[in-house]
Amino acid sequence: MDTAVLLESFSDFKQDKNIDRVTLMTIVEEVFRGVFVKKYGTDENFDIIVNAEKGDLEIWKNRTIVADGEVEDVDFEIQLSDALKIEPDFEIGEDFPEQVFMKDFDRRAILTLKQNLASKIKEYDNNIICEKYSSRIGEMISGDVHHIRRREIILIDDQDNELILAKEDQIPSDFFRKGDTVRAVIKDVKIRGGKPLVIISRVSPEFLSRLFELEIPEVADGIIVVKNVKRIPGEKAKVSVESFDDRIDPVGACVGMKGSRIHSIVRELGNENIDVVNYTENTKLYITRALSPAKISSIKINEETKSVDVNLKPDQVSLAIGKGGYNIRLAGQLTGYEIDVYRDIDVGEEEDVPLSEFLDEIDEWIIEVFKKIGCDTAKSVLELDVKELAKRTDLEEATIAEIHNILKSEFDK
Repeated sequence: MDTAVLLESFSDFKQDKNIDRVTLMTIVEEVFRGVFVKKYGTDENFDIIVNAEKGDLEIWKNRTIVADGEVEDVDFEIQLSDALKIEPDFEIGEDFPEQVFMKDFDRRAILTLKQNLASKIKEYDNNIICEKYSSRIGEMISGDVHHIRRREIILIDDQDNELILAKEDQIPSDFFRKGDTVRAVIKDVKIRGGKPLVIISRVSPEFLSRLFELEIPEVADGIIVVKNVKRIPGEKAKVSVESFDDRIDPVGACVGMKGSRIHSIVRELGNENIDVVNYTENTKLYITRALSPAKISSIKINEETKSVDVNLKPDQVSLAIGKGGYNIRLAGQLTGYEIDVYRDIDVGEEEDVPLSEFLDEIDEWIIEVFKKIGCDTAKSVLELDVKELAKRTDLEEATIAEIHNILKSEFDK
């Protein structure tokens, strides 16, 4: 077997992986040199001449000519009399080149060459995949569902590469069948077992940003910029946008006539509720907009602690907090401020009692938990039933029921 035949045995693999001939020849040279180093301890006395156009190479072994009887290593030296049989002009100290053919390799060496060549080509291909997808992290990609596992879904993209959509990167309502086309963003590229894994995600904020670019022409054209995105996947998201054209309302453009533009994005996200907020550098106004649909009575900002105290009418507190506390949590993440909500006391409600008055009976940390959801008085806690409070605070129902009893006893007096 000559080198051309050896290369030809990998032609199908080369074509499948789109490795050009020059690169293949470079890999072959590297593999041969590896074999020489393993067998002789060095490859310095070997010349490998690559002919990429013809798709073959020549291997020449160089030995030093020494006086007869002074050969110490036949792999590196040849005595003068033997060299003169080939060329009568040779002299002691000169290099004696001789071509090496595949027939000069034993069967084990040829098998090693084949295995190493296949391994190097695969390694090269894996590196190309890693580099290509690593440069695309955060970009939108689509693939067809190929295999569904318990903890992940395997997709194939348009270049026949595998994409991994793990359970934690799926929207809770996601349900896919084999053959379905799925959109996501490239999250990461990892190597597992020597194989590159392209990790994709549908729960990252970048996925929502890319959907805005796809569905809203003004965003794709750069007229409207998505400033920030915060999500609770499958539940709620807040997106702040800014327009570089004063004639264009960024929120209106993103939502579309009767919500036509935002609806396609909502459907893609499994009916995730999306609030689009007009970005501004006016912090008070930005926080006010982020807490929409609630209407704020007053706001006090502490820049040192990055915290905000917000006062609202009693009927606006639940709107500010939102289902499961999602609205206030996302508003805080969007603006970068810790938001605490307080109820305004209307005339006729003077009999209400601040929770801080119950420190002797209720642990301070529990009172702080209630304050985080806008319940800073006894009545504001009693207005919500045990199950709703448990959902909003993650406190045990038994604990909340006990607190209800403590607060009720105050008014019973």
